[in-house]
Amino acid sequence: MDIAALSVVLNHSQVQQQASLSVMKMVMNSSEQNSVNFTKMLEQSFQPHLGSQIDLKL
Repeated sequence: MDIAALSVVLNHSQVQQQASLSVMKMVMNSSEQNSVNFTKMLEQSFQPHLGSQIDLKL
């Protein structure tokens, strides 16, 4: 294999690696934002007064 072809292969490999890292960072940021939103949603849905009393008919 000549040096020019080796250079092209290495450059292509680096581009693929950079693209993979960029996609991974986007997925991680999206996952982090989703978890923050989910936590906020759970906090807003929490109602401490519900379920504290039981109505019984005898």
